[in-house]
Amino acid sequence: MAATQLVLTTVMVALVAGAAAVVTRLENWRSYTPAVGGGGTADETVHHGEKPGGLTRWLTTVDHKDIGLLYGTFAVLAFAWGGVAVVLMRFELVTPTSNFLEPAMYNALLTSHGITMLFLFGTPILAAFSNYFVPILIGADDMAFPRINAIAFWLLPFGAVLIWAGFFIPGIAPAQTAWTMYTPLSLDQPSPAIDLMILGLHLTGVSATMGAINFIATIFTEQGEDIDWANLDIFSWTVLVQSGQILFAFPLLGSALVMLLLDRNLGTTFFAIGDGGGTLLWQHLFWFFGHPEVYILVLPPMGLISYILPKFCGRKLFGFKFVVYSTLALGVLSFGVWAHHMFATGMDPRLRGAFMAITISIAIPSAVKTFNWMATMWNGRLRLTAPFLFCVGFIANFVIGGMTGVFEAAIPVDLLLHDTYQVVAHFHYVIMGGIAFAVFAGIYYWFPIYTGRWYQRTLAKAHFWLTMIGTNITFFPMILLGYAGMPRRYATYDVAVGPIDLFTLLHQIATLGVVLLVVGQLLFLWNVVTSWMEGPRVTSSDPWDLDRDGMRAREFEWFASERLPALTDGGSENEVSGASSELRSDGGEQQPVDGD
Repeated sequence: MAATQLVLTTVMVALVAGAAAVVTRLENWRSYTPAVGGGGTADETVHHGEKPGGLTRWLTTVDHKDIGLLYGTFAVLAFAWGGVAVVLMRFELVTPTSNFLEPAMYNALLTSHGITMLFLFGTPILAAFSNYFVPILIGADDMAFPRINAIAFWLLPFGAVLIWAGFFIPGIAPAQTAWTMYTPLSLDQPSPAIDLMILGLHLTGVSATMGAINFIATIFTEQGEDIDWANLDIFSWTVLVQSGQILFAFPLLGSALVMLLLDRNLGTTFFAIGDGGGTLLWQHLFWFFGHPEVYILVLPPMGLISYILPKFCGRKLFGFKFVVYSTLALGVLSFGVWAHHMFATGMDPRLRGAFMAITISIAIPSAVKTFNWMATMWNGRLRLTAPFLFCVGFIANFVIGGMTGVFEAAIPVDLLLHDTYQVVAHFHYVIMGGIAFAVFAGIYYWFPIYTGRWYQRTLAKAHFWLTMIGTNITFFPMILLGYAGMPRRYATYDVAVGPIDLFTLLHQIATLGVVLLVVGQLLFLWNVVTSWMEGPRVTSSDPWDLDRDGMRAREFEWFASERLPALTDGGSENEVSGASSELRSDGGEQQPVDGD
């Protein structure tokens, strides 16, 4: 078994080294010219030629908009994988006994769900928005390094294959370590799937780091003549801070993964009990990455909410500068709170007190954003569009997730609730109730730009209500489960003590919420696919009628000049780009199709 693991590790290291060698030999990284036939000089003008058709276009593109769509498609597929895993897990928990999944498969799905949602959905879906819109918002032609941009994406599918390999390779059991991969559990399990998962995580980390370098270079060096730091949009600010966090956090995760890989295969003792560094070393290294990762995932969604919400309130964002300052504060403070995940490990009480104070204080920048969002809506001219509803849903869920986090920051409370379902509820109110809602708001708000068509707005609002109700029916019972003492990460709870009937009822309610979430996401998928293919074309350069409140943004100016489809009936350009179309209740132009 050890020899097999060593061979697999050697092969994968050789593949990664070969990929790195190919990358280092590429010339003129900023060029759009294919590598075949050589590159150009650094003084050449960057431009896009005519794109090839079919699959070749998507395999060879370096256009930031195409890469953004690739990121989005990949993330949706990963979201589906992670969603299927959690549905199976929830049906297992409907009854106290294990009668649907074997415990080993439950643990494998638990591991896959966590890693998939964080590394294969969360980061890529944010990269989709960032790739497509940051260059447009700052007036750049493209990303600073288009080829690096493409390479960063194409590392992800290979990483996903390695992470999921244990489910498909005969004779290899899937990893059962949970997404935190705590030692000694991750050292003692002999399955080569863990080694493959570690290598896959390496590829996703390299991808994120390459993307972060590219975004920092783009925002600093590619701004248009009319863009400076005073009028840089809030979404680009959050992407910039997120990229800085990635540069400091992901390399540390990579180092910890290398040490774990060496311990597993070469007999080193970085995390060994006794003469080695000990199991707590892994927790310190992992959580120094892990908690900034939460803000790596949540800052761009906060930027989306700060950018989209004012468009449907008829007002500019209240306290723009303070929202920027709070973003910078979150980026810095996120690196000083990692040990609140370790209050129950017996660490020095003086250190615990310091981390508790910093953890509580990090709620202040988040509260600044929340109050600024509410102040933006106050006395505004609100339009209940699908993007606006998802923005409001984000705020409501984020308040619940944030408040439960403040409770967990208190050491006595944390010692009672540590590793219970209350922690699951807190995290998922932020991830699903927050990040996913911001993503849906962005998808609907910019749908006319990247498709040139309108979505079915009645279905979009049904999607919101199913997702909002389903999220709260799923995760609020978990808060009660945590306070009742139900530990997380267990496939069964058929024990002789404890409120088993209460546990069963709350799990059944949570499973009902998951069913609502699944129905909502199927509606979303149907709406996006059918509208992209058959939806009515956008015929206005201001499809959300933002000019009425002076809120029209740069991306719609770009849309008017670059993407607005011409009328087929011979209408004049003024007629096409006019914004005087009759408004629907959803805030967009009237279309001759099923709507609200």
